[in-house]
Amino acid sequence: MKKSWTFGVAAAALTVAIFGQSALMAKKKPVVAGPPSISAKDKQVGATAHPQLLQEFGGLYEGPQAAYVTKIGQRIAAQSGLSNAGSDFTVSLLNSPVNNAFAIPGGYLYVTRQLMALMNNEAELASVLGHEAGHVFARHSKKRSSRATLGGLGTIAATVIGGVLGGGEGARLGQQLGGSVAQGLVLKFSRSQEYEADDLGISYLFKAGYDTIAASSMLASLAQQTSLDLKRAGKTEKPMPEWASTHPDPASRVVRAQQKATTVGGIGRERDESTFLSALDGMLYDDDPKQGIVDGQVFRHSDLKLMFTAPNGYAMNNGASEVSMSGTGGQAVFKQGAAYAGDMDAYVAAVFKTIGTASNTLNYGTVTKTTINGLPAGYATATTTNQSGQQVRIVVYGYQFANDSAFAVISLSPLASADPFPSLYQSMRALSTAEAAAIKAKRVRVVTVKSGDTVDSLANKMAYSDYKAERFRVLNGLAAGATLKTGQRVKIIVSD
Repeated sequence: MKKSWTFGVAAAALTVAIFGQSALMAKKKPVVAGPPSISAKDKQVGATAHPQLLQEFGGLYEGPQAAYVTKIGQRIAAQSGLSNAGSDFTVSLLNSPVNNAFAIPGGYLYVTRQLMALMNNEAELASVLGHEAGHVFARHSKKRSSRATLGGLGTIAATVIGGVLGGGEGARLGQQLGGSVAQGLVLKFSRSQEYEADDLGISYLFKAGYDTIAASSMLASLAQQTSLDLKRAGKTEKPMPEWASTHPDPASRVVRAQQKATTVGGIGRERDESTFLSALDGMLYDDDPKQGIVDGQVFRHSDLKLMFTAPNGYAMNNGASEVSMSGTGGQAVFKQGAAYAGDMDAYVAAVFKTIGTASNTLNYGTVTKTTINGLPAGYATATTTNQSGQQVRIVVYGYQFANDSAFAVISLSPLASADPFPSLYQSMRALSTAEAAAIKAKRVRVVTVKSGDTVDSLANKMAYSDYKAERFRVLNGLAAGATLKTGQRVKIIVSD
């Protein structure tokens, strides 16, 4: 189960912490420490958190792209001064459909396959990993630890429930439901820290021999993706003054990265588009069917053989161990919830226990038994009060499946308004073997533009029913009005 949108931080859905930010002045050179400067303590911290982060972010991607990402990541990270040996850095390509990249102490760098697919050359890949190495070099995680946010896609429920219930008790309820394993390591950085990582990353590009304008072109692609995501969600972009935002807006960062590249030099050097596109060809894109597929308002899982539908207007985010749905009327989470031993009353009670605390036991009364689309089910409702004094409704639905397993939908909404999720509760059903087998993966395919090919003709081959041309342009970093040239290599997304 998995889906969200971040970069540079591992946090909430549709958040664009697009890489970069530096307190270094343009005329100053970054201070380079003597090798090696990855402490034994940092290595221990990183080694402990690494397997936990892999679990939260879908695990390692096992395609041939993984070795390529490691090679480029170690090359660029070695420019940081943390160590002269690239092998001292652990660079991981994550099997995640989220545009994301982050780093933790000990020389651990991460980039998702979804973000890699948005890149168009090796220099852009190096720019992202260089930015993350900059965070490690500047020890931003330690400086921001007192303001750590729940990190990772496995904490969707924590973010959702903590947000509805408010701080204090509500936050604790959210943390218990979300179960963050990386809290305190994957952080939201300040504006100045992001700028510092931007500047350091660009200096690493220069030292490694790459085209330093790659950081700017990568930011431009991310800005395009952000705009498209907002458009697809039916939202309009509402620019915020740079001084009022934790992270500068994408347009400002594109310009700033261009200026920094001009100052540092190196524009027009190695980009290696050909090698990068060849390496990218065939990589999984969007959701991995083994983790479930989000298609509009519908979630399907081929291995679990189940599906459900979120209410219209509710954003769905597919996490490592849960799927969250959020909208103006409330939030809900789908997850296993608790162990199931054939007793629905005990199962619902166990789920409530996971989201309660010693100081706030959730009294839900009795469990009502029912059948939903042929599935034995049970549900109960509890109420609690958030820190602002608002009464909140918590509903738990449990569903028993044929293999004697059970899954839960947990929803939260203001008690003063109607529960917005009845359609969700009633939509849960099992998939047939044929329906499960029909769920197909999407992949990146690199094709060569032939005479007569246009943006529209190639976009029509994209495995989507909406915004085909817009998706094609964003994927290939093409500005509005840009045309294709015969012999040019471009990316399309196709179904297996």
